[in-house]
Amino acid sequence: MTSNVSSTGSQFLSLHLLETLVAVLPVRDENGAPKSIVYGGTERHMITSQARRRAERVHTRDRANAGVGALAGHSTGVRTREWALITARALNSEHGWEPNEAVRTARAVIEATGLKFGDPAKKTVANLTKVLLFAPADAGMRIAAHIHEQADEVRAWTGEYLAAQTAMVAAKGKKGARKGGGQEGADADEAAEGSAAPDAKLPAVPAATRAAVLTALAPRDAIDIALYGRFLAEIADSPNVDGAVQSSHAFTVHEAEQVDDFYAAADDAKLDRKRNALDFLDVADDAGAGMTGYQSLISGTFYRHAVLDRLKLRRNLQAAGMSAQEAEEASVAAETEFVTAFVDAFPEAKKNSTASTGSLPALVLAFEGERPYNYAAAFQTPIDENPVGKDGEGPAGPAAVKRLLKHHAFVSRRRPDIRSGRVLTYDPQIDELLGTLKDTGATAVASAEELTA
Repeated sequence: MTSNVSSTGSQFLSLHLLETLVAVLPVRDENGAPKSIVYGGTERHMITSQARRRAERVHTRDRANAGVGALAGHSTGVRTREWALITARALNSEHGWEPNEAVRTARAVIEATGLKFGDPAKKTVANLTKVLLFAPADAGMRIAAHIHEQADEVRAWTGEYLAAQTAMVAAKGKKGARKGGGQEGADADEAAEGSAAPDAKLPAVPAATRAAVLTALAPRDAIDIALYGRFLAEIADSPNVDGAVQSSHAFTVHEAEQVDDFYAAADDAKLDRKRNALDFLDVADDAGAGMTGYQSLISGTFYRHAVLDRLKLRRNLQAAGMSAQEAEEASVAAETEFVTAFVDAFPEAKKNSTASTGSLPALVLAFEGERPYNYAAAFQTPIDENPVGKDGEGPAGPAAVKRLLKHHAFVSRRRPDIRSGRVLTYDPQIDELLGTLKDTGATAVASAEELTA
């Protein structure tokens, strides 16, 4: 694979996956119910692309931070509202600042750069930005290092900034108290505003400090920001990134099937008393479950799709400051890890009670092309799992594999840019099935790494 991917006809790597899940709930709506869509005239279970992308991004980040995989040693990002607190902890632990002063200073500096914070009167959100910010993991340490280097100037500015904020809040309080006072109150409001405005004007953060914050928060060499992108509307001159990865929602290839599972949780102390009871009255007092309820669970075979724009990935990394050679090497490593995460990562909702993260795909199909290719149309007609002899297609897993590969072979014959199809399975029954299929347009491989060959 060369850096000039567009000239080779392999700018886009399309990935397609089929996986069968049993009694899980990887994602749910605001009412705790499974998410669903209507497609082909029938309701299907859905796992949102947001849930999948986060699972893949965290999987990639954790492996890189642990020194595992192709991205070992590369920088990654963190998406959080806690950058002021992270910066404050660095000021305290690395530079010896008093904790309260560190928090006040970090919040003031980041806020004056352009990010809005929660209500100062509410302790739970006072030091959290109103939006999640995806930035390199070391951004807080970089901001803290600059604040400490410019401690005298930043401390002086922080004092002025906080004093001006206090004056502004006081002026607003007086204005609110005068509301409803007629013309006399309105005149007093205008006078109060006129006298308070000069004092309440917030001083601009020092130019060097603002530049340092913007540089720290910029995408830089964080691989996952280049892959998945970010959007920050609050700071106009902070670079946004159009991600190189596109992800679709996963949906069942057949009609949705859901069960509302009734559960009863035991109270250990109550059961211990019951076992040691001396008469039936004591036993009756401790009868019954400690807690009962319902949980929705879903089962089915899901189709999902993602595509990597190799050219966009290289451009993102070069725009962040990498040389062409550095971007090429990082992109090759990032592609390998992206495919690994696409195959292995799974949303962790209810992972302990359903063991959902242990699932493996029945089939992964990968190929290159001059544009992305989504094969959701192969499942517009839902799979009928009745036996083959009774007008059905049999179990959804093998039936979906046949449909997907038939669809791919058909499209490949009409789109000359599609090439290098590869399939991977972790299911021995599907492996046997692949041996019976002809003209699939894909070659079987034995590992996720080979899907990017």
